[in-house]
Amino acid sequence: MKPASTVLRELLARDEILVLPGVYDGISARIALSEGFDALYMTGAGTSASVLGQPDLGIVTLNDMVGNAGMIAGLNPRVPVIADADTGFGGAAMCARTTTLYARAGVAGFHIEDQVQQKRCGHLASKQLVPLEEYVMRIRAAANARKALDSDIVLITRSDALAEFGVDTAIARCKAAIDAGADVAFVEGLRTREDAERAVRALAPAPVLLNLATGGMTPNWTVQEAREMGFRLVIFPCAGMIPAALAVRAAYREIRAQGTDVASCAGVGPKEFFEMVGLDEVIAIDAAAGGNFTLGG
Repeated sequence: MKPASTVLRELLARDEILVLPGVYDGISARIALSEGFDALYMTGAGTSASVLGQPDLGIVTLNDMVGNAGMIAGLNPRVPVIADADTGFGGAAMCARTTTLYARAGVAGFHIEDQVQQKRCGHLASKQLVPLEEYVMRIRAAANARKALDSDIVLITRSDALAEFGVDTAIARCKAAIDAGADVAFVEGLRTREDAERAVRALAPAPVLLNLATGGMTPNWTVQEAREMGFRLVIFPCAGMIPAALAVRAAYREIRAQGTDVASCAGVGPKEFFEMVGLDEVIAIDAAAGGNFTLGG
C-alpha cells in the first residue's frame, strides 16, 4: 500500500481541484470517509475545541495535535489527511520534530504558518508575525527533517501576512518558503477575488490552497468558484465542527425544555450510530479472523 503522502501527491498532480472537508475527531472523520471524500483536513481549531475545549489561540500542543491527527489518519490509511501544524510549535528543532512526528503518525501533509508562537485563528484580527528569516528557518528545518526521514510528506507554507501587510507580502513570504522546501502555498484570509487570483498566478507552478472558513474573513465562495480562480486545493474547516456544535446545543436544549432528546436524535439509535463510526468494519474484521460477532436481539 502506498504511503498516504504519495497518494496526496498523486491527487495534487491531477487536473482537478482537491476538496477536503474539515474533521476534528473520530466521528467527523468517519462520516467524511463514508461520504467518499478523496482526502480529509484536520482542523487545528476543531482539535483545540474538541480535545481541550478551548478556542484556537495557540493553546493546543504538539502532542495534542499529533495524537488527534494520527487517530484520524489511521481510520483509513488509504485516504490522505492534511493536518494543521500551527507555527511548528517552536524554533528549528521543534519544527523538525513536528515533521518527524506527523510523518510517523501517517499524516500526508501539513501546514506551518508565520505567526508568533502565541498564535490565533487565521480569521481573527490582530495577528502578529515572526520575521521572514525566522519563518523561512521553520520551513527549512521541516524540509530537512523530511529529507532525513526519506519521506515525501507534503509541506505547506501558510502566511497570515495579508490582513496587516497586504497580499503581496503574503505572496513574497510563501515564495520564500517554497524556495526553502515547501510544496504548496496557502495565503490565509483572502478577501477579494482579485487578491485570490493574484496569489494563484504569482505562486505558480506551486499548487495554492484556499481556506473556506465559512463566515470568516474570506467570502463564502463555492468549489466551482475556487476552481475558476485556479486553486488546486480547498479546505472547509468549519464544515464539521460548527454544524455539530449547533446540533449538540439543540439536543441539550431539548432535554432542558422538554425532558427528552427524541426529536434531536431523529429516529437514530445506538446501533445506527455505531454503524456511522465503523461497526460493519469491525464485524467484517472479526468474521475474517474466524469469529462470530453478534449484536444479539
